[in-house]
Amino acid sequence: MNWKLALNIALTHLLSKKKQSIVAMMGVTFGISMFIIMISFMTGVNQFTEDMAMDNTPHVRIYKPLEIEDKQIIALGQNKTESEWYVVKHQRPKNELSKIKNGLALMESIEAMPGVRGVAPQLATQVFYNNGPVKISGNIYGIDVERQKELFDLDKKMDLGDLDDLLKASDVIVMGKGLAEKMNVTVGDRVSVTTPEGGNLTLKVAGIFSFGIAAMDQTQSYATLATVQKILQKDPSYVTDLNVKMIDVTKAAELKDELANQLKGVKIEDWEEANQSLLAGEQIRNIMTFVVCFTLLVVAGFGIYNIMNMNIINKMKDIAILKATGFQGADVTGIFMLQSIIIGIAGGLLGLGIGFFFSYLLSVTPFPAGEFFRIDTFPVNFNPMHYFIGLFFGFLTTLFAGWFPSRKAARIDPVAIIRG
Repeated sequence: MNWKLALNIALTHLLSKKKQSIVAMMGVTFGISMFIIMISFMTGVNQFTEDMAMDNTPHVRIYKPLEIEDKQIIALGQNKTESEWYVVKHQRPKNELSKIKNGLALMESIEAMPGVRGVAPQLATQVFYNNGPVKISGNIYGIDVERQKELFDLDKKMDLGDLDDLLKASDVIVMGKGLAEKMNVTVGDRVSVTTPEGGNLTLKVAGIFSFGIAAMDQTQSYATLATVQKILQKDPSYVTDLNVKMIDVTKAAELKDELANQLKGVKIEDWEEANQSLLAGEQIRNIMTFVVCFTLLVVAGFGIYNIMNMNIINKMKDIAILKATGFQGADVTGIFMLQSIIIGIAGGLLGLGIGFFFSYLLSVTPFPAGEFFRIDTFPVNFNPMHYFIGLFFGFLTTLFAGWFPSRKAARIDPVAIIRG
């Protein structure tokens, strides 16, 4: 087959029906551009939510859960001659501490394990924040400031003040933005913190942070480990959590299993277990994105199929003349396949350009997040693989869309057409 001649004939057919060719090309362009916009935005949202969760979530968390055991105490009756049993139900739980035994020593041993980036100790407790008549329940976390900065970038979440101010004075805290607004306090003000056990301490607000997650910003505050231990009247070794960050997050489950075999009396939780609802939502969004994008490409393919089919009907006499002058069925198939490929490539490249343009516009558009998310513009993921996939599937769709009409053209009997 003379491919140069076939290409010239294919271009002649396309240019002779410019409007029809443009409509077919625009079908591919629309499908691929919408594919790029959809997948860039949806994967951008997934990446943003995952990054936001991973910034605040340890890859592996070690803590001691306070669980109430539902055991029934059974005793014999007072009269030993009788076979009566006394069952005590709803007994009071034990007064157990949430302290991790030898927590700081355990932290050092975990840090020495391969694949571990670092471990941040933490002391968490529920408190009441008091500012005059205002009393708000929330949580205060005692942290190692340097480790928290290195592993969780808490210093980058500060709106007012500096995280290092926790180290410059005693009895100071940094508060969430929402909590500070509820308390009507700012940097330099003092608040009284009361624990459920009755411990109380007046603290100075050294800074205000914002994670961009309302549930956290409205309830949380941070202080040094020593300050929270002072509020709870505990010794310097008292910690309730060890938050582990891995060099490779995919190795978190392996570390969890390894630690579970070594440590008893504590609960070990990896980031996937802690973010099950987030991961489930991400999977649902990925499925929806795939279905929508696949539908767009299929619809574009059907549009090309219809146009190519109509083109063949309009070119019946031309096909008959080609066959009468010596063109074989495979040659005719090649001509119409080339038309389909040209439409697919031209429409695909144009679609990639339009998709990138609108994705860029979306990426610089302000996002009306309010107080819920710490984000300025819409999250968009410019992954080159998406553009390759879009062009490939656009080409593949047009290839199949052109194959069936071109096979139909190859089976046309030129004698019947000429006689008709």
